[in-house]
Amino acid sequence: MDVQYERRRRRVKMARQVRVRPSSPVDKHFEEVRATVSASPDGLYFTTWRDAYYQGMRLLITFPYSSEMSNPEFFGEVVSVDSLSGLRRGVGVRFLTTIAPMR
Repeated sequence: MDVQYERRRRRVKMARQVRVRPSSPVDKHFEEVRATVSASPDGLYFTTWRDAYYQGMRLLITFPYSSEMSNPEFFGEVVSVDSLSGLRRGVGVRFLTTIAPMR
């Protein structure tokens, strides 16, 4: 699936918590919980102050995230990193596969 296809998919504006972590040991480990700006069945978009994201980066995504319940975890790939106002960045992620199904 290419980026153009991803961008044609219907997105819904929604603010849901998402936990993001790099999946590769090559990338410096971090974990952050952010609110999504929008989501589709194939991915999501969120904003961050971190400059660690790059196109092609592989991530572990828990969406929606709640510390009180079990949620699905996805293996994803960064498809876009946008420069926003100030030092903020917008990160577009495509879901590649579910690795921990909902219970």
